[in-house]
Amino acid sequence: MTAADNQQWVRERIVPAEIDKYLRLDGSDYVDDAEIARLLEATGEPEAEQVRAIIAKAMAVQTLSQEELATLMRVRDPDLREEMRFAAGAVKRQVYDNRIVTFAPLYLSSKCVNNCVYCGLRGENEAVERRVLSMDEVRAEAEALAGTLGHKRLVVVYGEHPESGADYIAESIRAIYSVKVPTRKGVGQIRRVNVNAAPMRVSELKTLHECGLGTFQVFQETYDRRAYAQMHPAHTLKGDFRWRLTAMHRAQEAGIDDNGIGVLYGLSDWRFELLGQQAHALEMERFCGIGPHTLSFPRLEPAVNTPFLENPKWRVGDDDFERIVTLARLAVPYAGLILTARESPAMRRRLLPLGVTQMDAASNIGVGAYAGGQEKQQGERQQFLLGDPRGLDEVIREWAGMGCITSFCTAGYRCGRTGKCIMDLLRSGAEGKFCKLNAVLTFKEWLDDFATPETQAVGEALLQKELDEVRRTQPKIWPAFWANYQRTAAGERDLYF
Repeated sequence: MTAADNQQWVRERIVPAEIDKYLRLDGSDYVDDAEIARLLEATGEPEAEQVRAIIAKAMAVQTLSQEELATLMRVRDPDLREEMRFAAGAVKRQVYDNRIVTFAPLYLSSKCVNNCVYCGLRGENEAVERRVLSMDEVRAEAEALAGTLGHKRLVVVYGEHPESGADYIAESIRAIYSVKVPTRKGVGQIRRVNVNAAPMRVSELKTLHECGLGTFQVFQETYDRRAYAQMHPAHTLKGDFRWRLTAMHRAQEAGIDDNGIGVLYGLSDWRFELLGQQAHALEMERFCGIGPHTLSFPRLEPAVNTPFLENPKWRVGDDDFERIVTLARLAVPYAGLILTARESPAMRRRLLPLGVTQMDAASNIGVGAYAGGQEKQQGERQQFLLGDPRGLDEVIREWAGMGCITSFCTAGYRCGRTGKCIMDLLRSGAEGKFCKLNAVLTFKEWLDDFATPETQAVGEALLQKELDEVRRTQPKIWPAFWANYQRTAAGERDLYF
């Protein structure tokens, strides 16, 4: 395509009617800057009884109001903060048990029409190599992920560009699902393709829904309008704050009922961001009847030829980052919390007990990097630099040693436990029972097909504890479950409840 073609594509992307229909009668949107400012201006340590009442609401798996979240933000008392950390972990165990879901990011394109000042892939960054993978290359990436590493779930990432628009995304999803690779005892394949992409029109999102899209992620990056305008040039697609702010409304209208939202921490005051994200969660509950399936917490990381990242004003330190994750777990207690390999191994270990439910591993964010054997820190080929480059086997062994079972389960999505159904099950704790069974089966699959002897030993010890728990707590389903477990051990794959 020519430069003129690209410009024409950009001009036609945004549909004002698909923004305006989701606004309030007075033309405002759900991020009320004045209200957030009012909440942030409040000072003083809240009473312990008030804090404990809010914690109790979170423990009942009820979404907190912005006012309640702002109250928890003001807690300074060390003992109360410890109670909040303990509650965050307890909420996670209540809703998700001791499972940790793993996935891999897969970048299929690095061409982008935007110029976000913090992003290594911004269109004007000439230091970055640009590629859009062919379908043969997409299948090769899927083969490496499913057949060598053993991943079952991906978050596939696309730049905003006419060469990687909705039709390309749909074709690449189908290509990934088509791959099956022999393993030691069974067959490896990707069973869940989630997508992190730009906001789209309802018609385009319907196309993605029909081809088997899992969760659709669009991160607002920052809910602070002033910061948003500074980071995203007005003449670019991403410069339209409300087109992005209403992306999940359009996804729900298109039938995509699992949505992921998130903030790129470091662009503005993290307190404003967390309250903005809470407004987004509450708006989704109001509009859709269901909130976000996942919340993500990327922090700014270095990227090649990106001066903005050298000394950002709002950089978030580790202690504040811990507070963010703790507060988010209490604020939206049913949501999955995604912590990526942007963070160091030490930080991931620190935050796992506070409510994190998903983490990637063996990640490589270069385009074409998995099949091509690309080194993991080649700045000219990727969006940012990773903090945790460890392999999947090592990470799973560590999680097992911490008492966490790695789940590769994707059964709920294929059984219709999505959207409002899964939200209701998560709030009641029932989903955890299904997921415990399927986590055990998929963990057994992975251990037999991919684990090193050292990891297999640690994993099998954990499996025995999990089997004992299922036998003790779910005696009625135990015979059927045990039969599926034995079939899995014999080499059958993708058995689930």
